[in-house]
Amino acid sequence: MDVINLADLYELAPLDWSGIRARLDAGIELAPGSGGLDRHTCWLSTINQDGSPHVTSLGALWVDGAFWFVTGAHSRKGRNLARDPRCSMSVATHEFDLVVEGTATQITDPEVIADMARRWADGGWPCRVDDTGQALTAEYSAPSAGPPPWHIYRLTARTATAVGTIGSGGATRWRF
Repeated sequence: MDVINLADLYELAPLDWSGIRARLDAGIELAPGSGGLDRHTCWLSTINQDGSPHVTSLGALWVDGAFWFVTGAHSRKGRNLARDPRCSMSVATHEFDLVVEGTATQITDPEVIADMARRWADGGWPCRVDDTGQALTAEYSAPSAGPPPWHIYRLTARTATAVGTIGSGGATRWRF
């Protein structure tokens, strides 16, 4: 991993990725009153067909060192990812603001899909694996996800950039 200190100008030490990851591993609650100004919001950026950015909020999870999210195949983000899997995810925590850039991969392993469905359900979204075993369904989801089935994606990081928001701050980019 390459570490690039973006705060050298201010003679600040680089942020430590293990601390960022430990905070993410502790969980990012999406419920009101749980973080940020009122809650943590994850923002996914994909690339529209004309090359312009498309940004939308969603209920992502951090699991095993990666962001995971769902969307329908016919949603704009689903169509964008099918055409070009490059994307980024951002989130603000009390300790730092973070952007992770990389590639989203649609997950098709039924065991992984079942595990992720359980994680989302444990977090309050009553989803379940659909009859195909390849996607999720539920009584509701975010309107931007489109109708079910919802496919699961894992964002594999190429780079991450964090800006410290407490103490002396700092800003660091990591290349994986």
